[in-house]
Amino acid sequence: MSDTIKEIQRRRTFAIISHPDAGKTTLTEKLLLYGGAIQMAGSVKGKATARHAVSDWMELEKQRGISITSSVMQFEYEDFCINILDTPGHQDFSEDTYRTLMAADSAVMVIDAAKGIEPQTRKLFRICAMRNIPIFTFINKLDREARSPYELMEELETEFGIGTYPMNWPIGCGRDFKGVYDRTKREILAFTEFHRGQNRIEPIECALEDTEKLDSLIGEKLRKPLTDDIELLDGAGYDFDIEAVRQGKLSPVFFGSALNNFGVEPFLESFLHMTMPPLPRASGDDIIDPFDPRFSAFVFKIQANMNKAHRDRIAFMRICSGKFQRDREYYHVQAGKTLRLAQPQQLMADDRSIIDEAYAGDIIGVFDPGIFSIGDTICEKGMDVEFAGIPTFAPEHFAAVERLDTMKRKQFEKGIEQIAQEGAIQIFHEPGVVMEEIIVGVVGVLQLEVLEYRLKTEYGVDIRRRDLPFEEIRWMKDQSIDPRDLNLTSDTKWVQDFKGNNLLLFTADWCVRWAQQKNEGLELKEFDQN
Repeated sequence: MSDTIKEIQRRRTFAIISHPDAGKTTLTEKLLLYGGAIQMAGSVKGKATARHAVSDWMELEKQRGISITSSVMQFEYEDFCINILDTPGHQDFSEDTYRTLMAADSAVMVIDAAKGIEPQTRKLFRICAMRNIPIFTFINKLDREARSPYELMEELETEFGIGTYPMNWPIGCGRDFKGVYDRTKREILAFTEFHRGQNRIEPIECALEDTEKLDSLIGEKLRKPLTDDIELLDGAGYDFDIEAVRQGKLSPVFFGSALNNFGVEPFLESFLHMTMPPLPRASGDDIIDPFDPRFSAFVFKIQANMNKAHRDRIAFMRICSGKFQRDREYYHVQAGKTLRLAQPQQLMADDRSIIDEAYAGDIIGVFDPGIFSIGDTICEKGMDVEFAGIPTFAPEHFAAVERLDTMKRKQFEKGIEQIAQEGAIQIFHEPGVVMEEIIVGVVGVLQLEVLEYRLKTEYGVDIRRRDLPFEEIRWMKDQSIDPRDLNLTSDTKWVQDFKGNNLLLFTADWCVRWAQQKNEGLELKEFDQN
């Protein structure tokens, strides 16, 4: 077996998804702790002096206690090389999460045991189901009052239409939380709130029939429900089927407390052995085998100004096949040119190190002088491959922005253009109108706050922002039609994107219907997938 194949086989690349506050970033930190990637896990929220989560590298994330942008972290654990993609939980940044899921081979869904499935969890799951991504569920915060585990699993099955298989089973919850019972190993992991993950928890072998030992470990009050629950699960629950797991039809469920580092290590070990090495990727009608020795990759994210010292821009690439080597020439499919990637980087949030090689499954960062776009394919010359583009989401909120200092036109234009190229915002202008304003469209309103913050801190530009009443945007399919000849409602606005495409902004859905009814032959599409 070649060294390249061995390296690819030990790769595991997964995204962590959840609703805000379910504990996703905390779980990520604890996984990094086990991999030795960090020495001490940080808190996502807390006092000003507290450490912040490694994956929340943007200053605004640290201030707000939420993940705003996806982070990439690579570390080694046992014989595995792990690439974690930590995604924003807040729905306003769901487009970034969607792009990141395109680069993952599986997903870990974190659910708050007290709240169950929340709207953003539902939305993210649908994206995973669309791609048949295997889903592993970590039900978090068992050290607090929680809903019935049966109720939580039934909700998962009903909402998502998949089976569930609890790998372990909680013993009590909140003040009565005593630990979990490992169904495979028939062991108890005992919980103490003073543990805090400082040492490995040693499992205690205990047969369910040994009532005396069980009573001494968890008390008679909890012993009877546990034995009844395990008997019921063994008799009436889903059978474990690894193929169903890998096809996204059965979700292994783990219970624990990420904050207390309880149940995280058993979860990590089980997950790594159940999930797959890098999966094949579609290129048109062809399937690209990750073990093909030829290098191929696609760009799924672009981020400017991660390094304050250099003010550079990084393109994140998911390697789909073969081995990447530094300083070799590769082919940029969309540009039709060869290029040399001289400073490829391994990432740990905003920390980076130059690498000489990487393999299928890895996420690498490369310096982008402005030549890459999201969805671009890079491969070895002569390889007939072009990975599917990543669709653009239609913006749902709009604002007019202008700079306060008229002398900072270049900084303003550069900032707006770079942030738009990252996919965080879309920018438009009114044709034939000489104005200093640019119209910005975003999926979530928090992105407008991030735009304002980043323009100020990264580009030194203060802006004035004026929210606009538009709720719908449509691209005109026939670009030869002159929008000035159309019969539109008075509050409909004609704009162009910066490729010169004509679009229409509407204040309500009925205005869209009006435009289509009053203009024969006018075809409107919801978003531009090019």
